[in-house]
Amino acid sequence: MAVLVTGGAGFIGSHATVELLENDYEVVVVDNLSNSQLASIERIKEMTGKEFVFHQVDLLDYQALDDVFSQYDISAVMHFAGYKAVGQSVQMPLSYYNNNISGTLTLCEIMLKHKVEKLVFSSSATVYGQPERVPIEESFSLSATNPYGRTKLMIEEILRDLAVSNPSFRIAILRYFNPIGAHPSGKLGEDPRGVPNNLIPFITQVAIGKRQELQVFGGDYDTSDGTGVRDYIHVVDLVKGHIKALEYLDNHEGIETFNLGTGTGYSVLEILRSFNEVTGKKIPYRITDRRPGDIGVCYANPEKAKKLLGWQAEKSLKEMCRDSWNWQVLNPDGFH
Repeated sequence: MAVLVTGGAGFIGSHATVELLENDYEVVVVDNLSNSQLASIERIKEMTGKEFVFHQVDLLDYQALDDVFSQYDISAVMHFAGYKAVGQSVQMPLSYYNNNISGTLTLCEIMLKHKVEKLVFSSSATVYGQPERVPIEESFSLSATNPYGRTKLMIEEILRDLAVSNPSFRIAILRYFNPIGAHPSGKLGEDPRGVPNNLIPFITQVAIGKRQELQVFGGDYDTSDGTGVRDYIHVVDLVKGHIKALEYLDNHEGIETFNLGTGTGYSVLEILRSFNEVTGKKIPYRITDRRPGDIGVCYANPEKAKKLLGWQAEKSLKEMCRDSWNWQVLNPDGFH
C-alpha cells in the first residue's frame, strides 16, 4: 500500500517524501515539473537510500493520472501540487483557478473511481483573509484577499462537500502558515524559478550575490516596525505534521482542519536581523509599496494540532535561517 504524493518534487512535497520514506511508507510521486526539478527526486533517493516511483504527470491529464492509480496499490494521497504565488495569482487568476481547482477535481474523481478515500490536503493560512484578530484559530470565518487564497478556499469547500457525500472519506486539511528552511543536509531546499516570490529565497539570493537587494513590500503596516508579520515554520517541522495527520486519518473518519504554524509572528525586519546574525552578512534592503493581496499580520494558534495530532513545531527561527543559508551556499544555482 503506497502513499501518492502530488507535487512531490517541489519544495514541501520533496521534504514530505523524505519523511514518508524515513517512516517506512511506500511512496509514488507525481509532478509535472513546472516549478520543480527532477534532480530533487534523485537526491531524495540518495538521502534516504530508498527507491520509490516517480511519474511526470500533470493533474489536468485525467488519463495519465488514472493510469498511475491503476498501476499501483494506493491507500492515501498527500496533495501538494498547485500554483502558489500570491502576487502572480493576482496577475494570472484564470491560470490559478484552472490549475489548482481543476487539478484537484481530477484527482478527487480518480480517487473516487479507485476507492482511495484518505487525503491530506495542502491548504494555506490565506483562507483566513484579513483576520479580525490573532492568533488565528481554525474556527475563524474564512475569506481570501487574492486568487491563490480563493483557490485554496474553494478546494476546501469541495472537499467538505465530498466528505458529506461519501462518509467513508477521511480528509485532513492542513492550513500552512509560512514554510521556510531546508533539509539540514543541504540536499533539499526551495529552488524557485526566476525571481523568488517568497521572502527567504530572496534573502539568501541577495546574501550569496545573485541579487542586489531585498524589496520589502510595505513599511506602513500596523506592526512594531511597519513591515508585515508572519508565522514562519521550518519545512521539516511542517512535513512531520503531515505524517501525524496521515496517522490521525487511520482512526478518524470525516474531515478535519488543522493550523500548522509555530504560534509566533515575526516581521520582515526581524527575519532580516536573525538572518544577519546567523550568517554574519548584512542584507541590503529597500522598502517599496505593499503587494496586492497581502495582509499585515498573520500567525497561528496551533493548539488544535498539538491536542489532536500530537504535533508541534520544534525548530527555532535561527535554525530556519541557518538551514536556508546552508542550502543556498551548497546549491548556489539551486538544483542545477
